[in-house]
Amino acid sequence: MKDLNDDEHLDVFQNIEVGLKKQYELNPDLTDTVCIFALDNAKVAVKKQFGYAKNERVTDHPLAKGIIDWCVWVGTERVGIVNNLTLQEYLNRIEKIRRSVIRHSEYGARSYYEFIKDFV
Repeated sequence: MKDLNDDEHLDVFQNIEVGLKKQYELNPDLTDTVCIFALDNAKVAVKKQFGYAKNERVTDHPLAKGIIDWCVWVGTERVGIVNNLTLQEYLNRIEKIRRSVIRHSEYGARSYYEFIKDFV
């Protein structure tokens, strides 16, 4: 993936993070750990939406569902439609956010939310 400043799909990060912020605000029990779990499942769900990962399972965990659904929705709105975003590029962005959640979770149970809430 390109340097973040040169990323032609930089707005995809913000699209995803808008949904994450909303889920953190709607669900006070949502922790970074659950968010990481949800993003892992979101990658599978997005692949399923595009006809892949047919044998993989997506969780029905209530705190993860909103994140998964949001990522699938963003993917269906963007992949192959806006700026030639590919499925793999979209999945790479979800993964990059997941790694950021992991990094921030070292500072508390909802530290990723604290990090994004004023920027998104």
